[in-house]
Amino acid sequence: MQKTIPGCFFQQIYSSLTGISMERDHMKDLRRYLALKYIQYLVLSSSNTVSTLLGLLGSAYTMILLQSAKVSFKSTAVLISSLAQADILVLLSLVSDMVLGSFGAGVSPAASAIAPILLTANTHISCVLLSCVAFEAYLITFLPLESRPLRTVRKARLLCRVIWVLVAAECALFLVDEHLRAGGASSPCPGPLRLLFQLCGAAVALLTSLSYILGILLRIINVYIYYKIFFSMSPRSRLKSK
Repeated sequence: MQKTIPGCFFQQIYSSLTGISMERDHMKDLRRYLALKYIQYLVLSSSNTVSTLLGLLGSAYTMILLQSAKVSFKSTAVLISSLAQADILVLLSLVSDMVLGSFGAGVSPAASAIAPILLTANTHISCVLLSCVAFEAYLITFLPLESRPLRTVRKARLLCRVIWVLVAAECALFLVDEHLRAGGASSPCPGPLRLLFQLCGAAVALLTSLSYILGILLRIINVYIYYKIFFSMSPRSRLKSK
C-alpha cells in the first residue's frame, strides 16, 4: 500500500471543499445572509447570543464566499462585504470584555465602555448598509437604466468609507464623553473643561436621540421598499406561471 503524504491529503480536502462551494448557488447564500442580518438588526429589538453567533458565522462564510471567482463583484457585493466586515467589531468587543474582565474591578469607566461602543458601531454600520442594499434593490427594480451610473463599485466603496468614518467619529465622541465623565466624577473641573464636558454631553444626547429616530425611520423605509418590490414582482410571477 502507498503511503499518504500529508500535504496531498490536505490538498484533496481543500479541493473537495472548493468543489462543493462551486456547486452551491452563491446568490441564494447571499440572500439568506441578508435575510439573517435583516432579522438580527431591523426586526429584533436587541441582539441575543444565538443571533449574534449566527451573524458571526454568516459573516465569516460570506467573506470567504465573496472571494470566489463565481461571484461578480458589483456594487451590491461591495456593500455586503462591508456588512460582513462590520462583524469584526463584535469580535473586538468580545475580546475587549475578556481582557478587561481579567483586570477585575480596577478598570476605568472609560475603558469598560469600549465594548458597548464597539457593539453600537456594529449596529449602526449594519443598519445603514442594509438600508443601502434595500435602496439599491429598489433602484434595480424600478430604475435599472437611470440608476446605472450610481450603482458602480467605485461609488459603493466611497459610500462604505463615508459610513465607516461617520460612525467612527460618533463612537470617538462617545468615548471622549465617557472619559470626561469619569474625570469629572473624580475631581472638580475647571471652567474650560467644564464647558467641553457640557458640549460633549449635549452632542452625545443629540446623537443618541437622532440614532433612535433614524433606526425607526430605516425600519419603516426598508419595509416599504421590500413591500413595493414584492408586489411589483408578484404580477410578473403570475404571468410567468400562466
